[in-house]
Amino acid sequence: MDSLETSIMPILAIVAAIVAALVLTFLLRFAANQAFRKIADFQQRSKLAKAPVFVVLLSLGLRIALGATATGYPWFEPVDFALMVGLIAALCWLMLAALVVAERLVLRHFTRRVTDSKRRRRLTTQISLGRRVISALVITLAVAGLLLTIPEVRALGTGILASAGLISIVAGLAVQSSLSNVFAGVQLAFTDALRIDDVVVVEGLWGRVEEITMTYVVVRVWDERMLILPSTYFTTTPFENWTRNSPKIMGSVEFDVDWQAPVAQLRQHLAELLAETPLWDGRTGKLEVTDATNGEIRLRIVVSANDSGDLWDLRCLIRESMLEQIQSLHTQSIPRQRWEQGPINDMGATRNRPTPSIELV
Repeated sequence: MDSLETSIMPILAIVAAIVAALVLTFLLRFAANQAFRKIADFQQRSKLAKAPVFVVLLSLGLRIALGATATGYPWFEPVDFALMVGLIAALCWLMLAALVVAERLVLRHFTRRVTDSKRRRRLTTQISLGRRVISALVITLAVAGLLLTIPEVRALGTGILASAGLISIVAGLAVQSSLSNVFAGVQLAFTDALRIDDVVVVEGLWGRVEEITMTYVVVRVWDERMLILPSTYFTTTPFENWTRNSPKIMGSVEFDVDWQAPVAQLRQHLAELLAETPLWDGRTGKLEVTDATNGEIRLRIVVSANDSGDLWDLRCLIRESMLEQIQSLHTQSIPRQRWEQGPINDMGATRNRPTPSIELV
């Protein structure tokens, strides 16, 4: 009878540990929701941490329960070792989940309170990269903790520490490129040279910064392709950042037209077009003659918009509208080629006297 009770005690302890982990998880979840009830969507945003909390409590509870009831069994030591490994992994999981939840809450807070687009994008970049750096440190410590739980690894600790200098030199040479990218990524985030959602021109392609990590930057190109560049690219290669100081931007549209083009009427049409479209921000909108050579004049239209996306649409709208205006109302503005040919004399030479010109449209 005593042996039966002794053998059933670990099973009861395991069941009790599972029930206790479930109850504590529920209570902690309820307490957290009550403590942060003023934060909208906290319950939804913090759901990511529910599973790791349960796993941590369960691993800890099982270790305590089995340590009190099953120390004499031959399977206790390997099970206890597995529970220790599981506890370290669960703690790492919980820390990573907590960092993600904290990042979401902080970003939501600043997104609602910070109206300046430049400052908001800078904070988003720095907070996201900071979370990645801390996550890397947590994973490194978790791996070190897991290794130290192995007796053989602990026995080799003295030898490893003795040769740490040589190992660090070899490792530094081996991962020199990776470390350069890591430091470049930190430099980009905390020197404000590049931010998430910045509009940039890299490798001759226009795109928007989608993600900044510790080693690479993801740029979404205008045709939805993802351009992945190492962080060192942005610290060693010149690139265009159209939203460095402000998302507001100016652009131009150029036309080559005939000398007979009614510049004043085209300028009036531009003013009417800009007044009707919401793409124009009202800062700059003018039409100027910038060149007049080779039988044509060049019209340059300079406009401004709130961001690069609106500017692109505005420039396309101006081109289409101006082409329709010229084709329908000002056909004389279409560029022409002119030349003059005189009669041929008996010797095959052209006489030097003016003749009517021939126009080819």
